[in-house]
Amino acid sequence: MSAPHPPFVIGHRGAPGYRPEHTRASFELAFALGADAVEPDLVSSRDGVLVVRHENEISRTTDVAKHPEFAGRRTTKEIDGAAVTGWFTEDFSWEELATLRAVERLPKPRPHSATFDGAQPMLRLSELLELVDEAGERLRRPLRLVAEIKHATHFASIGMPLDELVAEQLKPWGSRDRLTVESFEGTVLGQVRARGVEADYVYLIESTGAAADLVARDGDRATTYAEQITDAGLARLTGEVDGVSVDKGLLLEAGAARGPVGTTELVARAHEHGLSVFTWTLRPENRFLASGHRIGGAPADWGDWRREFELILSTGVDGVFADHPDLAVAARDGL
Repeated sequence: MSAPHPPFVIGHRGAPGYRPEHTRASFELAFALGADAVEPDLVSSRDGVLVVRHENEISRTTDVAKHPEFAGRRTTKEIDGAAVTGWFTEDFSWEELATLRAVERLPKPRPHSATFDGAQPMLRLSELLELVDEAGERLRRPLRLVAEIKHATHFASIGMPLDELVAEQLKPWGSRDRLTVESFEGTVLGQVRARGVEADYVYLIESTGAAADLVARDGDRATTYAEQITDAGLARLTGEVDGVSVDKGLLLEAGAARGPVGTTELVARAHEHGLSVFTWTLRPENRFLASGHRIGGAPADWGDWRREFELILSTGVDGVFADHPDLAVAARDGL
């Protein structure tokens, strides 16, 4: 992924600091606030429609619980090794999902965004692709899509291979100058690439644990995320993917409580292996900041977000995911 003014600012599910995530309003606002790209998460409906939603369980991001006609579909499933209770996209047709309305996932720290609850329906990937094209023409600048494939191992286990659905939608639309495909599971990235989708491929890395596809295959012997960001692990990823996208905690090295915050060498080490590096998620609220960047005791209050954002950007990272794209743009342009 390259840009005329790196690092990229990527609207994380749109601009969810201001509007409920994954809605048309959220994505349109992200571009209006200067984002270079937006990032949707992709799951599937029962009839194979790719739906733009954070998880396949939708009770936290839609009003599904208020629909008595769907009460009987509340259930418990094992998703990536954890028991999850709620309503799942794969148990609904797209026609049914289209009757739901989006709600703010984090209403306590973001009450302003929550005032827009119920105003917008869910989106399909096809609708978002049209939105990106229209926004690029309107704003007269190149815009990108960073598509995250969610829970690929789970969907494959129920006979719904996401690589096929993603390739069908993105192959006619994609090119390396405007499409990135990412996932916490390397298997599905290889499958989508093998289907001829022209894109940059980025492997998402958590601060703990191991990838769901590796755990499903290898159990307790699965390579951990920590092992994958050693020099040997990064060398193995080279050639398999174009870059990595890491939890921002892996770039920050905290001192004493509320003391100075430094940075790690992860970006430099990954660059030495020819991998681009992205990080998630830049947020201004105290509850999401490193302890040394918090101001006051209220979790929802904004802390010293500019200091943290600028510190992360100073690592040489190639792009950042942000819930408030305008803040990330301000921090980047101020360096």
